[in-house]
Amino acid sequence: MAILRLENGTTYTQWSDIVSELAPLNVQINRWSIGEDPTLKAMLAQDVLSDPEKEHVLKALDIYFQQLQQTSGYQSRDLIVLHPDLPNLDAMLSRFNQCHTHADPEVRYIIAGEGVFGFVRPDASQVELTVQPEDYISVPSNTEHWFHLTTSRQIKAVRYFTTTEGWVPEYTDTEIRFRPPSVVNERVDSI
Repeated sequence: MAILRLENGTTYTQWSDIVSELAPLNVQINRWSIGEDPTLKAMLAQDVLSDPEKEHVLKALDIYFQQLQQTSGYQSRDLIVLHPDLPNLDAMLSRFNQCHTHADPEVRYIIAGEGVFGFVRPDASQVELTVQPEDYISVPSNTEHWFHLTTSRQIKAVRYFTTTEGWVPEYTDTEIRFRPPSVVNERVDSI
């Protein structure tokens, strides 16, 4: 379940508190079940997935894609699989670990692992949201944010697109005031 940290160190783990804190940004979060399919769960436990395995995972979770197609006009989806042994992982992540915006919404459904979205709120304060399995997040277009992995350096996420062109980062040069990712991973196991 998602964990939200404020700059002053306050941490929220209750869903209603997190939704309330993100409301000024119009960031949508939800919980979507992965289900109990043992084949799917076994695939999600693997570090690496072949293209046929990725397609199996996407098809198993397509009920959510179909909903987004009908309600919001999403046209495509893919599955991103990041792990510590992935060649050029740091170079790939460096495109997103500084403040930026996108012309289109950034929509992800986390199905394994975890990552951190940081946001600059309208009052210029900053927050970081750790997303974990079964967390769905939609970051509106033109919302100033950043993304990095936690110290586990692993995530599997379904990404949904209206177009892929709108995902090019537009950097804002805003300074991120949170500590480096190596000290950010504050898992709350009692949730």
